[in-house]
Amino acid sequence: MSPATRLSGTHYSVAVVGGGQAGLSVSHELRERGIDHVVIEAHRVGREWRERRWDSFCLVTPNWQCRLPGYPYQGDDPDGFMVRDDIVRYLEGYVAHFRPPLVEGVTVTRLRRSPSGVFELATTEGDFTADQVVIATGPYHAPSLPPMAQRLPDSLTQVHSSRYRNPAQLPPGAVLVVGTGQSGCQIAEDLHLAGRQVHLAVGSAPRVARFYRGRDCVAWLDEMGHYAKSIDDFDDAGAVRMRVNHYVTGRDGGRDIDLRAFARDGMRLYGRLTEVGGTELEFADDLKVNLDHADAVAEGIKDAIDAHITAHGIAAPDEPRYVPVWEPDEQPRELDLDQADITSVVWSTGFRRDHRWIEAPVFDGRGYPMHWRGATSVPGLYFLGLPWQHSWGSGRFEAVGRDAEFLANHIEASRRLADVCGTLTGAPTDLASALPIG
Repeated sequence: MSPATRLSGTHYSVAVVGGGQAGLSVSHELRERGIDHVVIEAHRVGREWRERRWDSFCLVTPNWQCRLPGYPYQGDDPDGFMVRDDIVRYLEGYVAHFRPPLVEGVTVTRLRRSPSGVFELATTEGDFTADQVVIATGPYHAPSLPPMAQRLPDSLTQVHSSRYRNPAQLPPGAVLVVGTGQSGCQIAEDLHLAGRQVHLAVGSAPRVARFYRGRDCVAWLDEMGHYAKSIDDFDDAGAVRMRVNHYVTGRDGGRDIDLRAFARDGMRLYGRLTEVGGTELEFADDLKVNLDHADAVAEGIKDAIDAHITAHGIAAPDEPRYVPVWEPDEQPRELDLDQADITSVVWSTGFRRDHRWIEAPVFDGRGYPMHWRGATSVPGLYFLGLPWQHSWGSGRFEAVGRDAEFLANHIEASRRLADVCGTLTGAPTDLASALPIG
């Protein structure tokens, strides 16, 4: 059956937009509850991992944290880190395992709620309707490039981190990497290990040690309940949702990413990139501050682990603390691309959200969906897979299944309430407070 035949003019109880780990997870939970639905995926399942990650990419969380509903990690290396192709196979295996009502290669171009309360969805293969909708497209929609990128010479090769694949993709010469979140640091390492001269503009992202006192730090933090902590437990929830992830890597069995060690071994470090004027670049005077901050966060996590070990009398080997292996003698503020033989720039500057196709008053002034654990103020409209939607793992394999279970319970309860009221449009607007779901 073609997508058009399957969609056009059809009505579903629930439409799930997005067929990544979030959309597949809620589909599994809806099926468990006998709720008819459809999952619309604009590409192929696994596309984000298959086409927007570099060749040496791997997870930074251990495999045992891959626990989609009804489909925990199946391999024989739970403490290892799945590489890109293994992640794709994991998702494809999940689809084969429970065979969701999935339509691939179809884009939803418009979503609006009709006056009668039914959702109308326009797609590239026909229009259809649904009583309820789960938006599971994640937060990373379009690569974000700063306006200063336009002021670089045309002769310079520029790629966003989502389009970087390997060092051979770039022309000979030195490479400038801008941004030190997880992607920027790992791409800088990839280029560095390949023998390329790397210049790295260092931001304020924190770091974490890979292992400490005999275990992966992720295992310690999981045991300490860190990943179960709710966003509601923070006084600055809005700021928490926007925090940059700690940089570390699972490459070659997992290790720290130490920018100071890179500098010791020849990588050139700078502060934040602040200005571009042709081939002349300017940087902020914050390299040392940023390096010190990253180290302080990593050591603070170790402090918490030490306290946990002591409080519970856990037998764990002692380990000396980190000693900086390099300090910036001076903080370079300028760089001439021609003199440094820089021929490429990799922008690791994140992504922007694109919800222009959603016609619903559920976004704040920054374009972020306003919700309570995924439920919005528009009856029947939900989000799933957002960073810190409810906990640290909400947008990851680790906890997206728990969020999916919560939303599926919410959807099921709202449908029961609608049956009592006679129609979904008769249900209370504030379902988050009306439904006793814990």
